[in-house]
Amino acid sequence: MSRRTRSDSSLQGIPEATIARLPLYLRALYALADRDIASVSSEELAAAAGVNSAKLRKDLSHLGSYGTRGVGYDVDYLIYQVSRELGLTQDWPVVIVGAGNLGRALANYGGFASRGFRVAALLDSDPAVIGSVIAGHRVRAADEIESVVDDYGVMIGAITAPAVAAQGICDRLVAAGVTSILNFAPVVLSVPDGVDVRKVDLSIELQILAFHAQRRSVVRVLRRGEPGVGVAPSNGISAGAKRTLALDGDGHVQAEAVGS
Repeated sequence: MSRRTRSDSSLQGIPEATIARLPLYLRALYALADRDIASVSSEELAAAAGVNSAKLRKDLSHLGSYGTRGVGYDVDYLIYQVSRELGLTQDWPVVIVGAGNLGRALANYGGFASRGFRVAALLDSDPAVIGSVIAGHRVRAADEIESVVDDYGVMIGAITAPAVAAQGICDRLVAAGVTSILNFAPVVLSVPDGVDVRKVDLSIELQILAFHAQRRSVVRVLRRGEPGVGVAPSNGISAGAKRTLALDGDGHVQAEAVGS
C-alpha cells in the first residue's frame, strides 16, 4: 500500500501553506455535498472556507483543478481530488494513547470513519482503565504500543496523555514506526526529522479568543463616547478611577490616561 507523506506532496511542488488549507476546502465541500449542491463557484467556496477566491483558485490549481467558466467546480469531483491529495482515499489506522476524557471523546468521534481514519486501538497505563471497553475497543496497556503499531500498520498516533508522559509516549511511537503524531498534551514534543507533529492546545486557542473578545469590548465602550475616545474599566485601578483610551483608525489603543 502506498502511503504518501507531507514530504511527498512537497516534492510535487505543492506549498506547505496550500496543504494546510486543503482540509478547510474539504470541510466546506462536504458541507455543500450534504446539502446536495452539485457545483460551486470559487467565490462561494472561498467564502465557506474563510479565504479569498484568488488564493483558493491558486491552491486548487496545484491539484490540476481549474473549474469550468460559468459553472464553477464540481463538488463531488473536487472532494475526490482534495481527498486524494491529502491521502484520504485509503484507510488510515490511528492509535490513541491516553484513555482519559479527551481520549474517550476522540475514540467516540463518528467523523473519523467518513474521513478516511479508523481508530485501531486505545491504550492507557492506568490498571483501572486497562481492559475496559470504550467505543467498542478494549483498552490495552501502554506497554503494547510497539505490538499495536506493528499489528495494525499504524502510521498516525494521537497522544491524549498528561504532559509528563507525552515525550516518552512520543519516543516509543516513533521508535515503533509512527511517522505522524497528533499531540493534545500541553508540551512541545521533540521528534527526529521525517516525523510530523501537529499540536492541538485548547488553552492556547481560548487565550487567543480571549484577546479578541477583550479588544472588541474595549472598542465597544469607546464607541459609546466621543469618536476615538472613551472610558473603560481597568483591573488594578482604584474603584473611583477611570481609564481613558484613544484609538487610531484601525482600533489600536494609542493613548491611555487614568483619572478620577
